[in-house]
Amino acid sequence: MPQVSGAYADSAITAAPREHSYARYACYAALFLSLAFFAAIRFHFRNLPLERDEGEYAYMGQLLLQGVAPYKIAFTMKLPGTCMAYAAMMAGFGQTPGGIRLGMIVVTTLCAILVFLLGRKLSGLLAGTIAGITYPFLAIRPGVLGMDGHATHFVVLFALVGILLLLRCMERERTILFFASGLSFGLAFLMKQPGIFFAVFAGACWLWHESQRGFHRERLAVAGSVFSAGVILPYTLTCLWLLHAGVFGSFWFWTWSYARAYGAILSLRDSWTLCLRWTLPWAVRPFVLWEMALIGLAAPLWSRRARPYGGFVAGLFFTSLLTVSMGLYFRPHYFIMLLPACAVCIGIAVDCAQCELRRLNFARLAFVPLLVFAIAYVVAVRGQWESYFRLNSDALSRKFCSNGQACADHVLVADFINAHASPQDEIGILGSEPEICFYTRLHCIGGYIYMYPLLEQQPFAKPMQADLVRTFESTRPRFIVYADNSWSWNWRPTFAENHGFLEWAWKFSHTGYQLVDAVPVTDTGSETSQLWGDRATLYVFERRDSPPTAP
Repeated sequence: MPQVSGAYADSAITAAPREHSYARYACYAALFLSLAFFAAIRFHFRNLPLERDEGEYAYMGQLLLQGVAPYKIAFTMKLPGTCMAYAAMMAGFGQTPGGIRLGMIVVTTLCAILVFLLGRKLSGLLAGTIAGITYPFLAIRPGVLGMDGHATHFVVLFALVGILLLLRCMERERTILFFASGLSFGLAFLMKQPGIFFAVFAGACWLWHESQRGFHRERLAVAGSVFSAGVILPYTLTCLWLLHAGVFGSFWFWTWSYARAYGAILSLRDSWTLCLRWTLPWAVRPFVLWEMALIGLAAPLWSRRARPYGGFVAGLFFTSLLTVSMGLYFRPHYFIMLLPACAVCIGIAVDCAQCELRRLNFARLAFVPLLVFAIAYVVAVRGQWESYFRLNSDALSRKFCSNGQACADHVLVADFINAHASPQDEIGILGSEPEICFYTRLHCIGGYIYMYPLLEQQPFAKPMQADLVRTFESTRPRFIVYADNSWSWNWRPTFAENHGFLEWAWKFSHTGYQLVDAVPVTDTGSETSQLWGDRATLYVFERRDSPPTAP
């Protein structure tokens, strides 16, 4: 891996002609317009209903704002960084989907600016601008569920901060910058476990940089210790906080013991059949931009300008691939962690192609690579025109909700409960719809905000079922929401062997409870099927000894 420094643009071999002032203004104007354009789209859809992962983060963030520690009454295998980020966004913008979307505008805009800064530092202003305007488009695409506030957006944010600080460290060698860089990578890990790979990549880059200068034992020890301290500090403080809150055992079980069992469920063959074959064709569109990214990734093979930083870019790209593939599940939103490297490679491809044309005395054709990119970019954005400008929030939600999620229908269920519930009431969700808990602001009993773990082929499934049964039978919440939608249980291969548990859940909803509302699951773009009723439906049951509720 070549030395990473700030001297790339000063190389006599690789440097492009100095930009004229009008070219600089054009680049900055293009970046600003792009950021404003995609921020406006996100703002237009700010009231888009939450999907399941967003519901999880929003509900747990809401509990945090109420003083309830993570993993106390809501369980998840994810580290608590993203729900903490959601709590911060909701504290600033309000505990509504609109407040969350406004926070995500800030997050994705910052990510785009950081991608611009990274591209500019590596290969100059033009490469940075192309990377900066490409990222927000790729990061909003439905193919990566980009409109939703997934944890991967936050991983990207902190990983990019850490990378830029690391590059600065290699120039300035200030101890505080090493610590700040490590701290950023530690926060990326806290957002989602795969974020730790970016810290490993950064450490490898720094060690290579030191090897090129000649290892200095004292400098190596100090800088390495400070960087490592920054990486582990967020997780250490989180462990101490959760230990003090009395939930460390639950935290450790869900984020390590169960997470490890979950990661072992799929084989490579199953991963290809169930996940990658379906996800990949949508996640890497538009193909022409990804083809440009591959050209940029290979730029050191055909352009001397790209060679000083080629190893760094390749390392970032393949590290990003590793974060996407962790666990072999390949969810669409995992690919968001690959987008910064992709955008930077596209910028490098255009910039290096221009430099090569000039070097080969074809300066009059130097505009062609930029023109090709501009045409591809405009056509790609135009391809999303119907989604962004002809659909309202409800229609967009129904079109792009993944895995048969009835996102808009969950709002109807929550509205009914809100109209009849008291603040002290509790709710039970038999299904995987944590966003209903967020909308109602009621505590969900049992802690299992997803039913998936209880039906998976992993060793903790049966004890989890028994725990949920005990909790429901002893607590008997006022309201029960039963999601009669197979996607809400989402482990079809094990339905037969878990028939007894599924039958208990259906019968419990009818024992001492009365049906007070039923919302049919509308077309979500994915095939939905029911378990018990005539069609996929969200049922609301109320305890019979509760105050009467009008149907």
